[in-house]
Amino acid sequence: MQDDWLLIQQVHDGNREAYAHLVEKYKDKLYSFLYRMTGQSQDAQDLTQEVFLKAYCSLDKYKPTDAFLAWLYRIASNLCVDAWRKNKRYSSAPLEETLLIEPQTPERVYLKKENQDVLQAHIMALGEDYRAAFLLKYMEQLSYKEIGDILQLPITTVQMRIHHAKRKLRTGLAQEMSGGAAIYEMLQS
Repeated sequence: MQDDWLLIQQVHDGNREAYAHLVEKYKDKLYSFLYRMTGQSQDAQDLTQEVFLKAYCSLDKYKPTDAFLAWLYRIASNLCVDAWRKNKRYSSAPLEETLLIEPQTPERVYLKKENQDVLQAHIMALGEDYRAAFLLKYMEQLSYKEIGDILQLPITTVQMRIHHAKRKLRTGLAQEMSGGAAIYEMLQS
């Protein structure tokens, strides 16, 4: 966080290259989050650029007490909600393959991909608020407090949204798969 603040100070002093370092440092995490929020590579790329542009234009509003990445996630989450409100619905089509496939049998690779697609389809079916909280918790590994700061919500609301998201996923996946334990296996991978 200290390094980020020093880079931001350099940006304020007119050093644009310092901002390029911040972009390079956080672009992959931000893109991954936005990709999981939208389900579309092009939308995630566009939103990632928009987040960094908006952050650059609003650097004077950044508080050094906040983690810079958390601030970026907040901007990203707000942009997703704005796009959602403008009726730009994101597709619930399966995500393109984002992980390198480990050498396995073709059958195992296919089943794992199918499970990931099923889980992603159910995640995409969650409401925007539930999806954001769920992804920040389980994909970005953030604490409830960090998620609350990003989404500007009380911790209890964050916990409630994550609980409801997990319940909706569990219900949806239990209907689609044989046995209710499949969700736990998929959430672990």
